[in-house]
Amino acid sequence: MEFTCKDFKVGKCEGEKLVHGETMPLVLQPPGPQTDVESLLDSIERNKEWFEEMIVKNSAVLVRGFDVNNAVEFNDIVEAFGWEDIRYVGPAPRTHIHKRVWTANEGPLSEFIYYHHEMVLIKEFPKKVILFCEVAPPEGGETPFVPSFRVTERMMEEFPEFVEELDKKGLRYTFTALSKDDTSSMRGRGWEDAFGTSDRAEAEKRAKALGMDVEWLPNNGGVKTILGPRNLTRVFEGRKGRRMWFNTLVGMHGKELSSATMADGTEIPANIVRRCEEIIEDESIQFKWQKGDVLFLDNYALLHGRRPSIPPRKVLVATCK
Repeated sequence: MEFTCKDFKVGKCEGEKLVHGETMPLVLQPPGPQTDVESLLDSIERNKEWFEEMIVKNSAVLVRGFDVNNAVEFNDIVEAFGWEDIRYVGPAPRTHIHKRVWTANEGPLSEFIYYHHEMVLIKEFPKKVILFCEVAPPEGGETPFVPSFRVTERMMEEFPEFVEELDKKGLRYTFTALSKDDTSSMRGRGWEDAFGTSDRAEAEKRAKALGMDVEWLPNNGGVKTILGPRNLTRVFEGRKGRRMWFNTLVGMHGKELSSATMADGTEIPANIVRRCEEIIEDESIQFKWQKGDVLFLDNYALLHGRRPSIPPRKVLVATCK
């Protein structure tokens, strides 16, 4: 047994992996017949510090088997920990549901949302991403995640000089957004929604505060955001000195609405990007959602994504500092 806590029983789930001695995700279930949300809240209240240690230790904790039914109950679970809220900033279309709870990316379920650290391009990003499955999809729709340090380790094995050069120079990203939301795209959030204003001067001010430069596009009211230099890898306190692949190089390189280059403008070889994509997929951990699941992700340590799905699928999210 890798821990001691009388309020939770360790379970298993299809797709879990043992990564350097750590089970991902760590599955926590009710220890007895009580499965109501109140008993879960009581267990959290008694074990806040221990629970957070498990998130850091195992990077992902899946709470399964409790009767969590809706956004209100999910919000109660999130608030029970006392972690500070952080507002989402990014291209994904989302809808506010209740207090700290939002929909996850509302882009078409037929599309694969590529692996990423949440808000990796923004100066202040969440420490934890918490997901709740209100409606489990009949097929597909997994939220796979990837131990970020394993990507760095394998990229260093195959492309050590490239990794060190890019880490030294940093990355430069661009992303183009229209003025209004486009829910037909998984990156369809308009700049007015993203910056919370329709005033261009105010949007520029808010972009600067987030570490972005902007270029206004002449024809469609859209904007190109420019970010950089940004880290390729990062090391976070309390995570065994592991070097995390803390970037969105693969997800933004050579796309219709986005780009990723070295900060000095040097192009990144496409074959290296393709190989990195293969490594990320190879290291991914998949599990099937069940109704009522609550998944805690250490955003410092894990990339996560979304598999294509047959509807219906309803997964809600909260992000915490």
